Amino acid sequence: MKAGEMTGNTGRGGSAHGWKYVKKQLYKNRCLYAMIAFPILYFIIFKYGAIGWLGIAFKNFNAHAGFWKSKWVGLKYFKMFLKDPYFYSILKNTVLISLWCLVFYFPVPIILALLINEVKNYMAKKLVQTITYLPYFISTVVVCSLVVNIFATDGLINEAVVFFGGEAKTYMSDPSWFRPIYVITEIWQHAGWGSIIYLAALSGVDQQLYEAASIDGATRWQQVLHVSLPGIASIISIQFLLMVGRMLTVGYEKILLLYTGSTYSTADVISTYVYRRGLINANYSYGAAISIFQAMLSLILIFAANKAADKIGAASLW
Repeated sequence: MKAGEMTGNTGRGGSAHGWKYVKKQLYKNRCLYAMIAFPILYFIIFKYGAIGWLGIAFKNFNAHAGFWKSKWVGLKYFKMFLKDPYFYSILKNTVLISLWCLVFYFPVPIILALLINEVKNYMAKKLVQTITYLPYFISTVVVCSLVVNIFATDGLINEAVVFFGGEAKTYMSDPSWFRPIYVITEIWQHAGWGSIIYLAALSGVDQQLYEAASIDGATRWQQVLHVSLPGIASIISIQFLLMVGRMLTVGYEKILLLYTGSTYSTADVISTYVYRRGLINANYSYGAAISIFQAMLSLILIFAANKAADKIGAASLW
């Protein structure tokens, strides 16, 4: 009898009980599941669902004929891109803008997090955090509108330059100024938000290490150098690797809103070129081929950076 009861409990009865528990939890946390449903659908439809359509890069895609009836052309569009007169120009611009961001933007969230962590007054710390986080929540369109107005010929920057005896410049139509303006706006908009992960890592550093360093006579700067930075070194390494992997996918939304015909020589990147040739000119196969090429280069970059991190003993992604 007992054996039968045990069998029943671990059989259908156990399964029914398990299913009831799952339904109960789903109902109990329905609001949380509803919140996460939209991001999941977004990734399923626009990220994973779109993978199947990358096959149009190997076809002469015709919207009327459809995917299956379009003619197979193999690597035609990949070869076309490599021979494109704009190939080296847009590749150089993409790499240079990414390197500028890597050199000038990447250290800023780390420095900001270290500075905020040193603020002992709770209210002052929260005020600084709030002020630095706010730009992240401003729409990119609004940010670009502000930039265009501030750097306009009669904008705030030129008015200040003229006030101090200088000469007004056309910053937004000067190719040499596009990269500095782009990087400055990236720092202003994303540095505060980017510092969150480093602040979280700093909160996990053992406080006894600071006390021991203080007893040994270490100054605040030495504590930052020998306790705080080593404590978040693995997070810095991983964030660096992720940024290297995104080097070729420069945020094209901001570039599209800021660049003009006169700044194409320094502002036009792979993503904006795909937008113009693939979507605006309706050359979907060519645009898909460029996107695959871009993704493959990004994959090579992140594998190389990860291997280099392993070689020097830094934290790696895998």
